[in-house]
Parts: sequence; C-alpha cells; structure tokens
Amino acid sequence: MQARIIDRQGQTRTVPLIVGAQWIGSGDDCPIRVRGTGVGVHHVRLELCTEGRYSIVDLGCPAGTRVNGERVVTAGPLGPWDVVHVGDCDIRIEAAERIAPVAEPADSELRLGIDSGARSAPISPCSDRPAGSQPPPAHSAARLEAAGRLHKRLLAQFDLRRHDVASMSDAALRELATQLLQPLLADEATRAGCSPAELLRFVLDEALGLGPLELLLADDEVREIMINGAGLIFVERGGRLQRADTCFSGEPALRGIIERIVTPIGRRVDDASPMVDARLPDGSRVNVVIPPLAVRGTSVTIRRFGRRRLTAADLLQGGALDVAMLEFLRVCVEQRRNILVSGGTGSGKTTLLNVLSSLIPAGERVVTIEDSAELAFDHPNLVSLETRPRNIEGRGEITIRDLVRNSLRMRPDRIVIGECRGGETLDMLQAMNTGHDGSLSTVHANSPRELLSRLEVMVLMSGVDLPVSAIREQIAGSVQIIVHQARYPCGARRITRITELTGVIAGTIQTQDIFRFVAEAPDVNGRSRGRFEATGHVPQFYEELRRSGRTLDLGLFGAAAGDR
Repeated sequence: MQARIIDRQGQTRTVPLIVGAQWIGSGDDCPIRVRGTGVGVHHVRLELCTEGRYSIVDLGCPAGTRVNGERVVTAGPLGPWDVVHVGDCDIRIEAAERIAPVAEPADSELRLGIDSGARSAPISPCSDRPAGSQPPPAHSAARLEAAGRLHKRLLAQFDLRRHDVASMSDAALRELATQLLQPLLADEATRAGCSPAELLRFVLDEALGLGPLELLLADDEVREIMINGAGLIFVERGGRLQRADTCFSGEPALRGIIERIVTPIGRRVDDASPMVDARLPDGSRVNVVIPPLAVRGTSVTIRRFGRRRLTAADLLQGGALDVAMLEFLRVCVEQRRNILVSGGTGSGKTTLLNVLSSLIPAGERVVTIEDSAELAFDHPNLVSLETRPRNIEGRGEITIRDLVRNSLRMRPDRIVIGECRGGETLDMLQAMNTGHDGSLSTVHANSPRELLSRLEVMVLMSGVDLPVSAIREQIAGSVQIIVHQARYPCGARRITRITELTGVIAGTIQTQDIFRFVAEAPDVNGRSRGRFEATGHVPQFYEELRRSGRTLDLGLFGAAAGDR
C-alpha cells in the first residue's frame, strides 16, 4: 500500500505504508508528513487493514481533518476513492501497483449531490473499458487525468457548513464550482493540451450533469444514443449509426450519471433491479441494463424525441405519408375510430401516436397511460398516468393493466396507451368496446396481419381463459383501423399501410387496405423511394357517416396520391 499526496501547488509524491497504525502529521516520526497552519505533530491516526481499507481518527488539532470535503472526527472504512485533506495536502491511500484508483461512491460524496459521475479519484484513461477499446481523440489520457485532479480539488473545497449544495439549483451549483476551479484551470489545461473552457466544461458535466451525454443531447441531429460500456458510445444521425468521438471516464462515472437520470423520477437500478426504463426531462426514453446482465459493461439506450415535438405537417414534409392519408387519419380521429399503430423497433410508432393524439378535439377528456411518460401533446383536459416499478422490498408495483382499470373510473372520453405488450390488451379492448371509442395505442408487429396474431397472444397473457373465436370477435369489434409504420435501411420512416378491420368470417378476421406505400428501387444515395397510393376501397364507416348527413371527400380513395 502507498499514500499518494498532492500539495497545494499540485506536486505529487508517494509514501509506502505498512499494515497497522501510523501517523499523519508534521512530526518526523509520521510516515505521511504534511505541513500547513494548524497541523499537529500527530494530527491523524491512520489504521490500515490488509484488504486495502483503512480508517482515520482526528486527534483534535486546530486545522481539523476532512474526508471528501466534509469535516470528520472519525471515518471508516475508507477506500482508494476517498480523499483525506490535512493542512495543505490531499491524501489518497491506494494499492502500490495501481495506476489510478477505481472510483466508487462515498456517502459524503452522495450527500454533496455532485459526484455520482466522475467521483473524486484521478480518472484513469478509460481504465474500465473493454479490452481493445481505445479512448476517442477528443478525450485523451492527459485530459482525463487533468479532469480527475480538478474534480478531486472541487470536492475538497466544498464545505457543507458554508454551502448547502443540496438546496442549490443546477445553475448556482455550476457557478460556485466554476469559481472554485478557476484558479486551477490554466495550469491543468496546459498540461492536458486543451483550452481551459473545454476542460472546465468536461469537469462540470461529469461532476454536475450528464457527462459526455451533455453535448450529444444538445445535438439536434442525434436521434439515438447507444452506450455499450463506458468507453464505447454510438449515435444515430440521419438514420445511420456511427461511433461518437467521446467517452466516459470509467464505469463508475457512467453508473453515477445513470443515478442522476433515474432517481428524480422515483426509479432505481441496482443488483436487485438491474434493468430500468426511465426518461430525461425533455421526454427522451432511457433504457438501462447493468452487470451482471450486461456482460461487457453497463448498457444505456436513449431514444430522443427532440426539443420540438413533430406535428402532422412535419410528417407530411418528411415523406412519412401523403395528404390523402393525413386527411383520412384526421377523419378517423375526429370520428372516434379505435386506432392501433404497429411497427418494428425505432419505426416511429410513438411519434405517430403523439401526432394522432394531438388531433383529438379539445372538448374531450383524454387519459394517457405509459411505462415512461413520453407522449406530449397540447390538450386542455389531459391526465397522464405512468407505471411504477416495485420498491426495494418487492412491493408497490403499479402496472399498465392496473392503470387501465383505474382509468375507467376517471370518466375518460378516450384512453391512449403508449404500448400494449401483455395482459392489459384485454382491458384495452374491453374499454374500446364499452363506450371509449376513439382510443389509441401502439403494438410491436411486422405487419397488420401479424398485429392481429399478437393481439390474440397478448389477450391470452391476461390469464383469462377465452376461446380463440371469442378473442377474435372481441378484436374485430373493438379495433377499426391499423396504421403500420416501417423504418427503411436509409433511416426513412414511412406509413406503409392503413388497414381497416371489416369483421369476422369463418373464424378469420377480415381486413382491407385503404392506403399503402409501394416501394421502388433506392436512389443513388441509397435512400428508399416509392409512392403512396389508395387501393380504391372506401372504408365501411364512411357509409355510416354519409347516411348521417356528413359531406365526405371520397376522392381520397381514388387514384395514386403521387410519388415520394
């Protein structure tokens, strides 16, 4: 074991230690000698254990002793991630063979509320990354090490008695941290080979924000962020995946930032609950899987929805559908048709559901139900419900099915379910068939016909013993329209079919396509091409609307609507 000592001038020295009791102070018999006003001859008693842990006892000298910025009388067990401050020196006890200590959360650091990410330890350059994964050029080893030193100084200078950081806003906390780091920035930036502003931003982002995610989330072109361990980040831009030129300082920094994401919304991720779904303040969807389930390091996937929610006009401009299809969907929503949006992962189902929900008339009461609240549309009478996972004792879980049942007591005109994936499908179908027409939801499926098969399976998952014929009658009587969306290799997302359910004949649900997308050969840039066209079938409910006296444009279902 050894003590790594850094003085006020930034000079570093190491002192070998032996297991057992020893002194920290200004005396000649102290293995760890430090100077400074108020430092005693025997200032601190250090008890070093064989497994690398240690404890300290302050012996009452005027200067006092601090651990991770908090004044203590006794502290322990401590580890290589803890910083002991005596006089003008920061002291860290670590294994002699270590290049840099593994950062782990200390209780006092968590109370500071600023160190769930990089911690106070000097950051080793991607030391927790998988073998063969090199740090991107933008985050060199020198820069990461400089950031680690600054972060450690930041913790040492925070005084809980003078700064109630727990009650400070993010802006105020960043301003205070900037003031404390300013005198050290120029020298550290020179050593790191970067500008002081860049280094300051990196330190503040990892100490107080979301670290490397800050810049990625500020880039409007980034639609998805995929973290495969601390040292490997991929992003999707323009529908294509590419490796990001940034990384985390290590696994502890990544885990700390995850805590900042999930804690404010009442979620948790730990060994007992190694998977979690969460959301960012802007509504972006977050999925986290930690070891041991994630074998190669913590995995995080962030699906972004952008600062500005897409509208029907945006979908039209982006080629996701044409004017005739948009007008038909508008009529379906206004006339309270029950609609299911189907598609694969990343095909844009939630975005389309958001757009369709925004077309609901203002005079109706809408209840939305989601695993993680993502839907955001402007409606005056809107209730948003979100599921809750079980607590650490395994209790208190509220599922989508629980919320669907409860929503029926809230006098909804429409129920919008973010996604059906289990037994709640039966409750949704019953709600659609018992006075809540015009409800909407999404389902993972590869085609409208596969969607119907999935609905049958999910109804059976409810635990209710129903014959398949009864389930099919329930589906045909509840769902009127299926909108299928697909994502193409170039990244384009398009509505490929709008299908109407027309009934059950001989035990088979009957459907007819109203609109479809006819794909053509990709262009020279590999972007998909094709045209939207009407099939010529007029929806059955249009006849009902015509008999009620409503004037409708049947020309929507005539000739092809044009090329895209």
